[in-house]
Amino acid sequence: MTAVQSETSAQPASVASFPHDFVWGAATAAYQVEGAAATDGRTPSIWDTFSHTPGKVRNGDTGDIAADHYHLYRDDVALMKDLGLKAYRFSVSWSRVQPTGRGPAVERGLDFYRRLTDELLEAGITPVATLYHWDLPQELEDAGGWPHRDTAQRFAEYADIMGRTLGDRVGVWTTLNEPWCSAFLGYGSGVHAPGRTEPAATLRAAHHLNLGHGLAIGALRSVLPSTAQTSITLNLHQVRPLTGSAEDADAARRIDAVGNRVFTGPILDGAYPADLLEDTARIVDWDELVHDGDLAEISRPIDVLGVNYYSPTVVSHPAEGAGTTKNDGHGASDHSPWTSSDHVAFHLANDNLTAMNWAIDPDGLHTLLTELAASHPRLPLMVTENGAAFDDYISPEGKVNDPQRVAYLHAHLDAVRRAIADGADVRGYFLWSLLDNFEWGYGYSKRFGAVYVDYSTQRRIPKQSAHWYADVIRENALPNEA
Repeated sequence: MTAVQSETSAQPASVASFPHDFVWGAATAAYQVEGAAATDGRTPSIWDTFSHTPGKVRNGDTGDIAADHYHLYRDDVALMKDLGLKAYRFSVSWSRVQPTGRGPAVERGLDFYRRLTDELLEAGITPVATLYHWDLPQELEDAGGWPHRDTAQRFAEYADIMGRTLGDRVGVWTTLNEPWCSAFLGYGSGVHAPGRTEPAATLRAAHHLNLGHGLAIGALRSVLPSTAQTSITLNLHQVRPLTGSAEDADAARRIDAVGNRVFTGPILDGAYPADLLEDTARIVDWDELVHDGDLAEISRPIDVLGVNYYSPTVVSHPAEGAGTTKNDGHGASDHSPWTSSDHVAFHLANDNLTAMNWAIDPDGLHTLLTELAASHPRLPLMVTENGAAFDDYISPEGKVNDPQRVAYLHAHLDAVRRAIADGADVRGYFLWSLLDNFEWGYGYSKRFGAVYVDYSTQRRIPKQSAHWYADVIRENALPNEA
């Protein structure tokens, strides 16, 4: 028994087993944990610029140091091994390995990911690489960013570099993490980097992210061994109408189109949905935006679809004269991320909330997985992010007890188990997040980690939930109770 696991008392007999080859992991993102923002040739990304802009991030926090994973990765991998993790999903900082977003890579930047990957493999942990988790090199944003078509081509060249560098050691590759956030929060509501509020740019960014994904899949496939798996991770909104009215049903349809099918349509089905094109025709000229051959590139086959889930999205069409709820859980802004649907109102599914004021609703994850399995039955699924922020603190005994997170994880893992029993081909689960980290616009005020980070000393303290998760991994099953 490992040192981490030994602190947990014996659990009751497990009653909810998972498939024998189920992948148990945890995830992080480069800008949120690495730090070393100007080390070994790394140049600013849009998140460096955004976080250093006064008023953009709570308390003026930045990712300059974060959890210092760049220097402490060996300790972190040892901690992962103690927890029994089978896989670690990390993202690559584009500007660390290709500082301008163009041209040759910086070997010192590549060396970090070589070292990290080798450390993981030596510990018996499968490395899962994500190429893009929102940190576009600032020089590419200065040239137009994702609304500019050339960025998709630059992304494919970057994918080629990474595939050639780590393809002999990394067997699972994800192109983009949550492109909806990159496009709609970055260029629509402006609550994420680069902080623009331009509806047309939002849709242009969405298309070029789709195109970049497809081009990157092609680039990876040209250099990776045939056994490698490719993927994209989407934060699909589990959309529900508030009532059974036709108006609320149409509100849900509109949010589903601009929140989900703007990506699943071209990526999985080879076409943008007709209702999305109609809803947004006054904002962007899709005939000009989508070039011949784009959809064939975008719809290149993938081996697994990554699914991120935190909370359902409940919507309504507001009564005449009533205001709409602009804070939809993604950050408050006077500008809506829901391009062409800014009149839609958003509601909490219930009043059982995390520290992010997100409703806790594990049934939403079960529904999302089973509906995906029904619509795309031959596509394996992976839960690539799921977790919750709570107000964690160190007790006088030096421990971090987080029973709310344990209950959250138990309920959501049970939802995954039930989805598998109902026929969904779910291959694994990645807890968000391994470490407390820089939580984007919230800075360090929100803690999602299973491991507590004391930012003043960089000390790591596995929380109660980490010990609980280690037991689940060891047993490959849920205990009777959280």
